[in-house]
This record gives sequence, structure tokens and C-alpha cells, in this order.
Amino acid sequence: MHRFLPPTRTTCRCIHNVSLLPAKRPFKCLPAIFKNLPPRPQPPPDSEIKESFLKGSGPGGQKINKTNSAVQLKHLPTGIVVKSQATRSRSQNRKQARELLAQKVDNLLHGEHSRSSIVGEVKRKKAASASKKSRRKYRQLEEDGAAATTPRAQESAALIQDETVESCARDALGTDAPRLQVEQDIIRDNIK
Repeated sequence: MHRFLPPTRTTCRCIHNVSLLPAKRPFKCLPAIFKNLPPRPQPPPDSEIKESFLKGSGPGGQKINKTNSAVQLKHLPTGIVVKSQATRSRSQNRKQARELLAQKVDNLLHGEHSRSSIVGEVKRKKAASASKKSRRKYRQLEEDGAAATTPRAQESAALIQDETVESCARDALGTDAPRLQVEQDIIRDNIK
């Protein structure tokens, strides 16, 4: 028998205002590729960061251009500078800039063993696998198509083409089509 954690009261966005759900799932279903990743890097302490707020630019309307909502962080020990103006909210931009700075410092310190390079490698492998699968699929379709072009299939394709040409000639000539057919038959008999 499974033992579940005691339920806690949480709000739900469906019909019910309050529902009873377990605090944590007993079993998590994570893909195998995410289990081997290092943890997300933590931002450096505030004593190592120089923070400044700038006026934004680009899309976002007049509000972006008038307020100091863009955040620029400089990591003093390494000299890495990061700027974030993804949203119109200063607090969200601060959070995003700190995450970006943590990622850049992690890349500098750990190189190819950093989380972002490992995630990039996993994505490249996944894309390569998908393209390889696609090439294999279309190669198989071409082989199946080539196997279908046997001499019998070629004969039936030639008959269909002859019938199409004759029907087009009948449509174009109207009532003279039967006479044309008779003349073609006479010419064929003479050639044989």
C-alpha cells in the first residue's frame, strides 16, 4: 500500500475554490536527460554585483522610454555586464538579470561542464536524432517507391498516358475524334 503525504489546502483555478491535493507527488516523471543535469547556478552575492537602472528602448511604448525599468548588472570580480529589459516591470527585470548573470558566471567558471553547455549539447543531440529519423523515413519511402516501379507498373502507366492523350484529342477535336482514331489504327497496322 502506498503512503501519501498528508493533503494540504491549496487553491485551484477550476470550478472549486479550495481542493485537497497532496503537497508533493510521490512519483515524479522526468525524462532521463534532465536527471543528469547539474543544478541551476545561484546568482552571486549582492556584494559582488553593481546594479544600475536604465531607461529602456525599443518596443513597449512610451512607458519603456520614460521609466528606469531596464536593469544592468556588473559582476565586479569578472567584469561581466548583463542588461535586461524583457518586461516593463523593474522587479521582473532584476530577477531575470540575476539569472542571466549567474548563467554567464557559471559558463566562465565551468566551461563545457556548465549547465547551459550541457543543455545545449542535449538539444543538439535531440535535433540530430530527429533529422536522422526524418532522413531515414524519406529514404525508406523512396526505396518503397522504387520497388513499386516494376515492368508491370510501367506498362500500366504507359496505358494510362495513352488513354489520357486520346481523351484530350477527342475533347479538342470534338466530332472528328473517331475519324482520327481510325486513321491512327490504319497507320499502326501499316507499320506492323
